[in-house]
Amino acid sequence: MKRTVGFMAALLLAAPAFAGKTYQVTGPVVDVSPTSITVEKGKEKWEIARDAGTKGGADVKKGDKVTVEYKMTATSIEAKGGKAKGDEKGKGEAKGKDKK
Repeated sequence: MKRTVGFMAALLLAAPAFAGKTYQVTGPVVDVSPTSITVEKGKEKWEIARDAGTKGGADVKKGDKVTVEYKMTATSIEAKGGKAKGDEKGKGEAKGKDKK
């Protein structure tokens, strides 16, 4: 399964250093380009976006073992409406009441 994590340098530079959790993935480089790096972890391939603001990695090539540190940042959020499952208070009979 291919996982894609994308982020923009402008957002990273504008965001305070303490904002957001960082993650990392370690493994051999499967593919590398100016805009992304793909690292294999187990049976999964992780494709992570990169740009001119990404630190290090200028001389990384296929087969090199690397550790990539990244942040996940939402690019959009769409509300689907309604309540989440299990959030249906008031439906059915109240607990602890006798039926007559």
